[in-house]
Amino acid sequence: MTSVGSNVTLNALAYGLGMSALVGMAFTLLLLAKSLRDFTRTGPQMSGEVLSHYRFYLVYSLGRLAFYTFLISTGMAFLGVLLYVIGLILFDHSYGSVMAAVAAALGIFFLTARRFLHTLILSPGVLASSSNYSLTRFYGLWEWLNPARLRMFDICMGIVVTGWLSAGLFSLAGESNWQSFGFVMVIIVFYAVVIGFFSWRREPRPVQAKGDRAAPNIILIGSDTLRADRLNGTGYPRELTPTLEALSRRATRFTDCYVPCARTAPSLVSMLTGTWPHTHGVRDTFVSPDETRIPVAALPEILAKRGYKTAAVGDWAVSDVDKFDFGFDYTDMPTDQWNIKYLLRQGPKDIRLFLSLFTQNWFGKTFLPEVYYLGGHPLTEEEGRDTRRMIARLAQQDAPFFLMSFMATTHPPFTSKYPYYSMYADQEYRGESKFAMARLRDPFEIIRRQGEPKTEFDLDQIINLYDGCVKNFDDELKRILDYLEASGLADNTIVGVFSDHGMEFFEHETWGQGNSAIGDFSARVPLVIADPRNPQSRTIADVVRTVDLAPTLLELIDFPLPDSMEGVSLRPLMSDEPLADELPAFYETGVWLTDLPGTPDGHLRYPNLPELLEVPDKERGMISLKPQYQDIIIAAKDRMVRLGEWKLTYQPLSDGALYQLFNIREDAACRYNVLEQNPQIASQLKSLLAQWMSDDNYTNKFPGDDTNDNKSQGAA
Repeated sequence: MTSVGSNVTLNALAYGLGMSALVGMAFTLLLLAKSLRDFTRTGPQMSGEVLSHYRFYLVYSLGRLAFYTFLISTGMAFLGVLLYVIGLILFDHSYGSVMAAVAAALGIFFLTARRFLHTLILSPGVLASSSNYSLTRFYGLWEWLNPARLRMFDICMGIVVTGWLSAGLFSLAGESNWQSFGFVMVIIVFYAVVIGFFSWRREPRPVQAKGDRAAPNIILIGSDTLRADRLNGTGYPRELTPTLEALSRRATRFTDCYVPCARTAPSLVSMLTGTWPHTHGVRDTFVSPDETRIPVAALPEILAKRGYKTAAVGDWAVSDVDKFDFGFDYTDMPTDQWNIKYLLRQGPKDIRLFLSLFTQNWFGKTFLPEVYYLGGHPLTEEEGRDTRRMIARLAQQDAPFFLMSFMATTHPPFTSKYPYYSMYADQEYRGESKFAMARLRDPFEIIRRQGEPKTEFDLDQIINLYDGCVKNFDDELKRILDYLEASGLADNTIVGVFSDHGMEFFEHETWGQGNSAIGDFSARVPLVIADPRNPQSRTIADVVRTVDLAPTLLELIDFPLPDSMEGVSLRPLMSDEPLADELPAFYETGVWLTDLPGTPDGHLRYPNLPELLEVPDKERGMISLKPQYQDIIIAAKDRMVRLGEWKLTYQPLSDGALYQLFNIREDAACRYNVLEQNPQIASQLKSLLAQWMSDDNYTNKFPGDDTNDNKSQGAA
């Protein structure tokens, strides 16, 4: 025991720091043991051979997470010890190791509890992404909480702690113990600076662009999985997108825009290159290292050669972009998430859950990006700020700029921050999907559950969550547009709003994206282009494609189109002029991850996802499709072609191809097959689709893989 007086305060703090480290170490070891006992891992299941190769990398990953757990827990423990030592000063008690350990443990407990409460009410998706346990047990606590009570709790705790520390400092000053006074002050200032710095979320100030910018800037702002029918004016009963509605009053809105494949990687590559998937070679999420070398020029590369500065910003939804070299000068986004090394670094849920409470900030983004960018919860507000910071950075350079900002706001599991997740939800709902679509806690679960039937989902609640996400994106879009206006950039910046694909909510027996070619809910996306030099409001119902976006932007800034681009410029439509010909929109489904509800009997099949995957480059760690399955995966894709009001779908069967024809204007949900009543139209569309599919680069032919087979089916 050591008497606390004018000569021993520093010793007490030194002993307390050592005790804090011991308690932090004990906490870390207990949490690590719990994590290993209930071990989980994000991402698809891989073969034992693959995992055995990365066993040492897994040890490194766990050690890395344990280090940061120790660092954070020790810091919280020492705050508890500091308050304990102040108590010793005030009441002239002696230092005790047991009491110091208790104070350290209480510091960890109370500060972790505070972060948990804040996360539960303000961003519960963070908990849903990493919790091993059902959040239903916290519903009662959630109902009692609200932001006002959290602020009051923080204010009260701040007053108590500040008063306690001030009293201790006054006591030291009264004893003229200036050495101890100064040391305590240094500790207090250190904590204040660290906490303030790592949680800093300063909104960037508006800037004024430098230089003479004759060429306009271009900003593309997208949200993953945003359905076209959620925009105001489409007949949806909820008014979710007032910002997009206001933007459309000075823009061209394309109501019938299609992606070539409703998966993020092929969709974004097609959009940025203006080419179809069979041209650029990216057919789905899981690509090989060789397939990351895109054989055609992308929009950022083309613009950079013309003097533009180019950048991309985004959260985990845009991590696919990291695999490819599009030619961006600057990027602010995570690395490829479909990478075994990245997934291993995310660690098991228990330790990841603890870290996620403290890493949704600059600290996490810098030191633990795999936890900060964890798939399953979006970073809409954070990415909005990052987008505005990137605008400020680009505007300060003497060149026009191109910026793509892409967010996971509307992606499954449809979680968002307060108040969006509860904005449209039934407050009395008590099921598993209160904060996020249930049992979707990592990217693989998101895609694996696409084979489950409608009865497994609380669909009304899930749609309510989704609509809150749409509203969240629209509000963040407003902050970005307001920043452009405040910076004086709006009058010289072309703004495009887009999505990579839509979403199916069991309109055709399945949910997700890229699973069905029958309905338009995955394939059709919103597209709004606002050119300040042509601010008239236009709504274009002609069929267009996202492969037309890059050619359109190039023509809007009077750049020649490269020969590689297969899309066409939509500039005539934006000037009330017709295109030379109607555009056919082509579409193909993505990799089937499991047996899907509603799949016709005899459909070409291949193994489920775990058997399809490998890691061909162990050093790089990229998860890829095995080469021996790539031909049949391409052959087994469902396809569709849309021309005018007509849509033809194709499904390859073992004994022939199944075709169906729909009139979109009369049957938007694609429920009634009218192929037999319109044979000439069906024949025309079959010919178009066969010509498009003839460019597929696969060598094997499968039974019934004949695009000229005239097999058809009645009403879907």
